[in-house]
Amino acid sequence: MRHPNRSGWYRNGGGRGTSHRSEVPRVPIAIPTALTERRLTTRDHLAMEATAVMYVVAVATTAQFSGSRWFLFPALAAISDDVLTRPWGKWASQPGRLVVTPTLGAAIGTLITKQFAYHVLSVLLIVTACLGLLAILRSNIGPAIAAGMLPLVLSITSWLYPVAVMIGLVGVVVLLVPWHRHYQRKYPDQVEVATSDIDDRLEAPPVGNRWILPLYLFLATLACYATVSGLRLLLVPPLVVIAYEMFANPDSCPWAQKPFTLPLACLLTATAGWLAVTAFGASGIAAGLSMATGIAVLRLLQIHMPPALAIGLLPLVISSAGIKYPICVAIGATALTFVFLLYRRWIARPGCATESISMR
Repeated sequence: MRHPNRSGWYRNGGGRGTSHRSEVPRVPIAIPTALTERRLTTRDHLAMEATAVMYVVAVATTAQFSGSRWFLFPALAAISDDVLTRPWGKWASQPGRLVVTPTLGAAIGTLITKQFAYHVLSVLLIVTACLGLLAILRSNIGPAIAAGMLPLVLSITSWLYPVAVMIGLVGVVVLLVPWHRHYQRKYPDQVEVATSDIDDRLEAPPVGNRWILPLYLFLATLACYATVSGLRLLLVPPLVVIAYEMFANPDSCPWAQKPFTLPLACLLTATAGWLAVTAFGASGIAAGLSMATGIAVLRLLQIHMPPALAIGLLPLVISSAGIKYPICVAIGATALTFVFLLYRRWIARPGCATESISMR
């Protein structure tokens, strides 16, 4: 029995297979859902999304009354929603790294921010240190990069910031552990499914190093312009994570397959966050509205991009987020799309293409 390739299509040989394969028509093959992906029931999925939103509301309310806005780590929205709605995922399966990696990333960012001002070199230093952290811990928790970037963007120098990040993530794990056990009991068939879910491949460590130079060129260019113009919000922390996943996993990253949808998703979630904060201040209500709207936007656009939820929460920790926030986010996301399309064309050249790259 011949097996379909990753995209679900039979190979037609392309000069690489045997002659009998070249006669097989290139038609889509229907693969049973149970063999390719795992899903919660609609009721469970909505319940977990509601749980994630309520948790973020609770953390935002705590931040509001404590007087420390950065107590709300924006990536909590992305992390909580992903691990609760995808309890089979790699993030959800390693609760220890889920807490430790972003916490250490936050500590790295705080340390560098205490020593250096915002500059292209300090941006690259934090990104490099966080990527090194992921490699050392053998972790795939990409939001650790955002945790490291946030102090530099917002000039946070208090060591209470990494402590707050740790507390917020411990809360996520407290919700996750019993839910994960319940999931294993309720969905025993899915627990045994081979890891072929596209988002599991997204959460896998990057393979090779061809993506490093293009990623750094993008970050350096945008950080340089942000430094000169004073518009640090051109390179918001979640956008760095989005770029990292796109360049490191161009063949499996969900939003890499819809590059033209990316700027729209970022613009809409950023606008929702800005409007919520404008109407209700940096409050739990604003956090809940922003995250719920972000979830609705991503569902409407049919794109799985958790970091976009963090973009929606950022206005709650920015002291003076105005209309320039969604504009800057849109510019940064559009620039990322343009650079990524060039990168994808480059790796698709003869001799450079990987077997699974799609030029859709």
